[in-house]
Amino acid sequence: MGLCTVKENGSWTYPTILLCIYGFFTYMRPSEPFLTPYLTSPVHNLTIEQVTNTVFPVWTYSYLAILFPVFLLTDYLRYKPVIILQGLSYIISWVLLLFARGVPAMQGLEFVYGMVTATEVAYFSYIYSVVDTEHYQKVTSYCRSITLVGFTLASVLGQLLVSLAGLSYFYLNVITLVSVSIAFVSSLVLPMPRKSMFFHKKMIGVSSEEPKVSSDNPDVPSTESKTETANKSPGPNFCKVLWLLCKDLKECYSSMQLLYWSLWWALATAGYNQVINYVQVLWEHVEPAQNSTIYNGGVEAVSTFLGALSSFGVGYVKVNWELTGELALAIFSAVSAGSLFLMDYSLNIWMCYAGYLIFKSSYMLLITVATFQIAVNLSMERYALMFGMNTFVALALQTIITIIVVDGRGLGLDIITQFLVYGSYFALIAGIFFIRSLCILISHHKKKQTKNDQEVKTETRL
Repeated sequence: MGLCTVKENGSWTYPTILLCIYGFFTYMRPSEPFLTPYLTSPVHNLTIEQVTNTVFPVWTYSYLAILFPVFLLTDYLRYKPVIILQGLSYIISWVLLLFARGVPAMQGLEFVYGMVTATEVAYFSYIYSVVDTEHYQKVTSYCRSITLVGFTLASVLGQLLVSLAGLSYFYLNVITLVSVSIAFVSSLVLPMPRKSMFFHKKMIGVSSEEPKVSSDNPDVPSTESKTETANKSPGPNFCKVLWLLCKDLKECYSSMQLLYWSLWWALATAGYNQVINYVQVLWEHVEPAQNSTIYNGGVEAVSTFLGALSSFGVGYVKVNWELTGELALAIFSAVSAGSLFLMDYSLNIWMCYAGYLIFKSSYMLLITVATFQIAVNLSMERYALMFGMNTFVALALQTIITIIVVDGRGLGLDIITQFLVYGSYFALIAGIFFIRSLCILISHHKKKQTKNDQEVKTETRL
């Protein structure tokens, strides 16, 4: 009854606080920066080759297989059940990480973790279904910021516990399990949304169909008939919704500007996810954790802070993104390529760390710009749809890269050669958008010249 009252009164604070608690504790994972050292430690005793070529690729395949059905079910089930599923998947993942052993068990862990990442869409979509439009900007800021705070604090905590307290990686994972368990409990008390973006746009009790009249008073619509109509199974509308989604996607991608921003989003995100997924393997290769103290947690904290700082700074930069946006994509993609080459060719762990800081900051800056450029031209529903499609394309590209480059059934390249491929991949992205930016600038110059010539002719006639 209390939850219903909160929703009916239109309060946005209660669900926002609960969702922020959930987001904070799911990202409060101090063991995350030390996953590869933990898997290769005596506790699991896996080799670098097993981790790289056999275990980690399963996450990519699982994520791709689950993402599209989860994207539809998230909206159909109205978010909360999927958030609960994500919380449960977190718990299962860390139980397996703590107590299961062997390559098959760790592959099972990666499969479940694919469910965790695929269901993230529910966390970032839920809040829009329980608050009014005027609060969107505020709650978006809160929910995204709290995850950043949680991840940063977790990285710092993990580093301090390893470096100063000498805590083993096993107990870092115990702390993470406790954290995600708290998040799971908080998900259970989230208010159940009464609408969603696509399948449940109308509130319960309201129908687009003409209501039946009451037998007692022909002029007054029957409340019972309205309820029956609203509770009617939406199953037959499923195909109609899919058709409308496809139609919306076609209209979204008909804009060349949005198409190219989305192209960069998909290409860069595929490469970024691949780097993030395997960077610990590179660090372990350059500086094995068994030989010295590692600073993965500190580096993750600093990189997240720098990325947030660069993203925040975008809001204060006055740039004509329509004219110079593609040039910015080209320049920073080239910077990303250079940082990856630096990481790949350096034998010094601190140079690897520096390259990672540059790479992550560049990506987070550009993805903020790309997100803004896409969102500013679309409604919330179309933005969510385009976000989902761009993510799906990125994941499909990442899967292709994983199959060819990483998987033992493909080339199964060593980590040094892998990062050479990733650097070349971002160099290719930079080349594509450099050519695109030249075309835009040349076209703009010609239009400007034509306009000036016309003005001169007009003045001459006068």
